[in-house]
Amino acid sequence: MSSSLVNLDISKDSQIPKNVEAEQTILGSLLANNEIFDEITDQLDENYFFDPIHQKIFKIISNLISKGLLANPVTIKNFFNSKDELIEIGGVDYLIKLTKVSTTKNQIKYYSQLLSDLYIRRQLINISEETLEESKNKDLEISGTNILENTERKLFEIAERGEFQRSFMTFKDALKETIDMATAAYKNDQGIVGVPSGLTDLDDRLGGLHKQDLVIIAGRPSMGKTALATNIAFNASLNLQKNDLKASVAFFSLEMSSEQLSTRILAEQSRIKSNDIRRGKINQDDFERFIEASKNLEMLPLHIDDTPAITISALSNRARRLKRKEGLDLIVVDYIQLMKSSGYRNEGRVLEIAEITQGLKALAKELDVPVIALSQLSRQVEQREDKKPQLSDLRESGSIEQDADVVMFVFREQYYLEKQEPKPGTAEHVEWQEKMSLIHNQAEIIIGKQRHGPTGVIKLEFESAFTKFKDATN
Repeated sequence: MSSSLVNLDISKDSQIPKNVEAEQTILGSLLANNEIFDEITDQLDENYFFDPIHQKIFKIISNLISKGLLANPVTIKNFFNSKDELIEIGGVDYLIKLTKVSTTKNQIKYYSQLLSDLYIRRQLINISEETLEESKNKDLEISGTNILENTERKLFEIAERGEFQRSFMTFKDALKETIDMATAAYKNDQGIVGVPSGLTDLDDRLGGLHKQDLVIIAGRPSMGKTALATNIAFNASLNLQKNDLKASVAFFSLEMSSEQLSTRILAEQSRIKSNDIRRGKINQDDFERFIEASKNLEMLPLHIDDTPAITISALSNRARRLKRKEGLDLIVVDYIQLMKSSGYRNEGRVLEIAEITQGLKALAKELDVPVIALSQLSRQVEQREDKKPQLSDLRESGSIEQDADVVMFVFREQYYLEKQEPKPGTAEHVEWQEKMSLIHNQAEIIIGKQRHGPTGVIKLEFESAFTKFKDATN
């Protein structure tokens, strides 16, 4: 390699990670053979080059090739802003000399990987310096927690760089993924490939909770949204524990504390009313059963974050951290309307909810896990004679319906009928009691949207004393 190609005045700091020779080799290879560009286009962009002139050369080459034009020393020289800019690096002669240090198509990937590694190192240095400056500056309005979250996000983006970026996939590869999915479903006793909810009819209808899906569980207050989400999170984590899988379930509870959630789960498993547990109205046998149940569940791979009013960026960072440390199989968020966005603070709640749902869908795809997000419904449900919720009840919540892969509503007619109790001793009260007996402990999951399959109604039973949903017995 000609030494004249290396002696560029590109840095005052010799400690910055860089390899000028590798940059020149890649540029020379591209100028000599434009077809090599397809080998590296998904790995590099101009930012991966350290030298500013090399950045510009690569950008010009990329623009020409992407337009179907020829990129060589003659064609790219006209894209420099001034002759002085070109003369500074040696003029057209420098561009011609670059072509003499080209390499083969097979070796170009090695040089691309080398530039990628050096770019990562420079990014780490930049992040460290930025974090240091922000931390030292006492006048900044940003809090220490925000600095930490921003730094963690930047580090994760570097650590997972390229992991979730996908270029074109041949139909052969797409077919293979489909066959793998179908094979997994065929071999599974329940015929599902996603994360099991623990509810047979629901799993049968959905095929389990699919990776990369945003699943919305919506309903009016007291319908049992949190109970259903807690049941699913528990069943999923129990399945992971039984199969000894290295993964976990993340439950972001913005409304209830971690103690309240664990009490619900323990009440369900010990068959002791949670209300009695909280008030201490249990006997010795109940208490021992309660303690025994807690021992059986203490290693459950279920992680609860009860930070109130968490932002979508903070939630995403914590989910990424958990995935790196423990593995991650499912995310549950209770509930969307209690979250905060990073922006749109003064532009209306609709835009803020839209940013949150888009962020949750992006997180599901990025981490390759299903995300269950709970949502309140508008009050217009209460104004109708038919209280069953429908998709139009979500319209006031921005892009929830649009971003979701599955939307299902929790509905318990018993809740509304209880409020309509007539005066005891009347004919109306007898009729009311008959209706109550027919719908006692009954619940429905109304699937209003599903990208992968049919909609419809799933019948369940709901034990309010233990906040537990289970398969219907008839």
